[in-house]
Amino acid sequence: MATFLQWRKFVFFDKDTVQDPLDNGKSFLLPNGISACDSGRGHIVLGDMDGNIWLLMRLLQLTNFQAYKLRVTHIYQLKQHSILVTVGQDEHGINPLVKVWNLDKRDSGSPLCTRIFPAIPGNKPTEVSCLSVHENLNYMAIGFTDGSVVLTKGDITRDRHSKTLTLHEGTIPVTGLAFRQVAKVTHLYVATLEKVHCYTLTTKEYPKVELDNHGCALRCSSLTDPSQDSQFIVAGDECVYLYQPDERGPCFAFDGTKLLARWHRGYLFLIIRNTKTRFGSGPSDKQLLTIYDLDNKFIAYSALFDDVIDVVAEWGSFYVLTRDGKMHILQEKDTQTKLEMLFKKNLFVMAINLAKSQHLDSDGLSEIFRQYGDHLYLKGDHDGAIQQYIRTIGKLEPSYVIRKFLDAQRIHNLTAYLQALHRQSLANADHTTLLLNCYTKLKDSLKLEEFIKSSESEVHFDVEIAIKVLRQAGYHSHAVFLAEKHMHHEWYLKIQLEDLKNYEEGLRYIGRLPFDQAESNMKRYGKTLIHHIPEGTTLLLKGLCTNYHPSGDTAEIESHLERNPFNKANSEEFIPIFANNPRELKAYLEHMIEVDPNSSQGVYDTLLELRLQDWAHEEDPERKKILQDEALSLLRSDNTVFDKALVLCQMHNFKEGVLYLYEKGKLYQQIMHYHMQNEVYDKVVEACKRYGDQEGCLWEQALGYFARKEEDCKAYISEVLGHIDQNNLMPPLLVVQTLAHNSTATLSVIKDYLINKLQRENQQIEDDERKICQYREETAHLRSEIQELKTSAKIFQKTKCNMCNSPLELPSVHFLCSHSFHQHCFESYADNETECPTCAPENRKVMDMLRAQDQKRDLHDRFNRQLQSSHDGFSVVADYFGRGVFNKLTLLTDPPGSKPVGNLEVNLQRDLLIRTKRNC
Repeated sequence: MATFLQWRKFVFFDKDTVQDPLDNGKSFLLPNGISACDSGRGHIVLGDMDGNIWLLMRLLQLTNFQAYKLRVTHIYQLKQHSILVTVGQDEHGINPLVKVWNLDKRDSGSPLCTRIFPAIPGNKPTEVSCLSVHENLNYMAIGFTDGSVVLTKGDITRDRHSKTLTLHEGTIPVTGLAFRQVAKVTHLYVATLEKVHCYTLTTKEYPKVELDNHGCALRCSSLTDPSQDSQFIVAGDECVYLYQPDERGPCFAFDGTKLLARWHRGYLFLIIRNTKTRFGSGPSDKQLLTIYDLDNKFIAYSALFDDVIDVVAEWGSFYVLTRDGKMHILQEKDTQTKLEMLFKKNLFVMAINLAKSQHLDSDGLSEIFRQYGDHLYLKGDHDGAIQQYIRTIGKLEPSYVIRKFLDAQRIHNLTAYLQALHRQSLANADHTTLLLNCYTKLKDSLKLEEFIKSSESEVHFDVEIAIKVLRQAGYHSHAVFLAEKHMHHEWYLKIQLEDLKNYEEGLRYIGRLPFDQAESNMKRYGKTLIHHIPEGTTLLLKGLCTNYHPSGDTAEIESHLERNPFNKANSEEFIPIFANNPRELKAYLEHMIEVDPNSSQGVYDTLLELRLQDWAHEEDPERKKILQDEALSLLRSDNTVFDKALVLCQMHNFKEGVLYLYEKGKLYQQIMHYHMQNEVYDKVVEACKRYGDQEGCLWEQALGYFARKEEDCKAYISEVLGHIDQNNLMPPLLVVQTLAHNSTATLSVIKDYLINKLQRENQQIEDDERKICQYREETAHLRSEIQELKTSAKIFQKTKCNMCNSPLELPSVHFLCSHSFHQHCFESYADNETECPTCAPENRKVMDMLRAQDQKRDLHDRFNRQLQSSHDGFSVVADYFGRGVFNKLTLLTDPPGSKPVGNLEVNLQRDLLIRTKRNC
């Protein structure tokens, strides 16, 4: 029970008397004899003792109409409809009539009366004590002084659609009625002088509940707003009771004889008979109006009035109507003004409650909480202040609060505020850092674990910042937990490998990651892991570069395979990881080329270098031979880069590899030079034999090499000269000049070569002279034939065609060369009409030879002239070589084995070389 004396009193209303707009300075006067009143729909309704209904508009305009012949006793104005229900008398005696008026419709200038019926419970006449109408127009309840309640169901505005029944019977007068509608359930509260009942109207039997055995006087009951759960208020002489449909609610001890109880816009208005005495006189005839705020437990206004008729609410204000005909207006102060009044008295709790009841926005509430927090902070109540500051989160800048509690003595309060900031997901990275530092300074491991081990849906902080702070503070286990839980793989591995040195766990964790993350982390931490766990790291890298499957739960693996059916890293990118672990690197590379023969060239090159290093440092002959074969097998693969492999073989002096690569690259001269540098004479000659056909200059280089040797190399020189002589690779004079540099090479060395050369030259001369004689005889014979053809007739005795070998028939074609043809055969095969088809190829051959000789003769003369007149004979020869002059010209008509032109070219080249040699 709340005691009235404990409630604070305020003046939250401004009182004034309503002035007459037509006569300034005078009060507005109501009609005389007011007996009932109500308000709603933008006007105040008044009923007088003469049966008139007065409508008071906002601009204080009064209009009236005659509703009853005698008087009006009760008025009920619906708030949601322009329907007015009145009770009055048209004749003397006990004969009350209920009339329903539609204020929107007119009948002869007056509102339309839609229904009239007598208000009689049963057949016995009795006075009406109270009236209530449901806003849905389906229920009307009339209370009588004999204790009866008549309920009208249906459309109350029409007789045909409604029925009337006696709901309640008794002997005690009914003093209050009120309908309560919640969802689809309708209740009717019935108050008498001694009891309070509640009927459920949505049930057929209309069950009744007796709520209390305390009643109230007439006009001392009311119904609260739906915001207060539509409770029924009963104002007794000692207390004010609130009722729910099934039980009694709170009770407030407000002493005094209650004359009127009204509920308007969240306030309870009570008119109490004033029992205080004036100084030197008897009891006052004034009435005390008190306005209560039941939610916030304070008195909003209190004042004395003379004989109050009623209190109505309309046009945003409250009006107190008194018997002297005056209207007093109570205007509520605005919320900010009321709050300032409370702030001046440091009543912040009440201000907060008031702001909430007034539905103040969140910004306004936050400002109240801030001021309350500042007040408590100045008083030294830091715990209470931080609770108020917590309520400002989201509106007040956090730095305003944090600065106040940075002192080490107030770290607990700061921690509480930062926790609340994180719970509302409004903390930034700095706030997270500060909170974790608070935990670590307080060494509150339990709170720290509770903070970081919250569920995923309750995480209200930047996880990465939290990990950083915990790591810096030395809480590595907490940081690791947080990193693993929220899948911050980089931080987890950084802490495990750099701080905790837990390499086994780090390697295991990487093996459980998805492919992309496992690959990136192996590139980052691979060197560290290979140094401490070489075997396990190598095994993981092998899997990562072939077909990676993360280790862990089967469901996780299957999910990973669905997203990434095939994962394979670039094996070459991980080679730098093995910088100081050649043994593991070799095993890794050998595994890669075995699993994937198409591995990158870098893999093959690195593996070759490793094998060559092992070969170079191996001293066991058998083992060295095995390593040599392994290196050669790698060189023979198609994936080795020639240049890189050659450099590696040369760096490690791997003879077999160098020679193999020279041969593979057709670098025959380099092969021979390699043997020359190592002075392996047999290999020099062998190289000439093997590759001399592809590159003829090898024999000349070999001859020059042996000629420069001061050792006894006669056997090798003789062998080289034999091959040069056999293939006619060098002019004899050039051979002699080459061997002249060797003091050990005597004439006996080249004796056989020179003899053979001279013999072949002599043989060539004899053959040429014989051909000259033959050509002279043939020429003389041809001249005689030409002369004979010119001086005598030619008889053609051919009987067959030389083309088709068939008997000749006319027309036919005959040539002086004694060849005859059918005309149609001649036309089919002859290239022109003046040349014999049979002799044409031989004639063309001869003509080509003659033209070639003429060209050679002219070219030879021009070349000799340029060579003799030039100061740089070598450039002339090089120019002619570049133009292809010394290339052998092969005639298409040359029969196989014939060398008439070729010998001429050979002789010409020999002379040019000798002369060039001499001139240079």
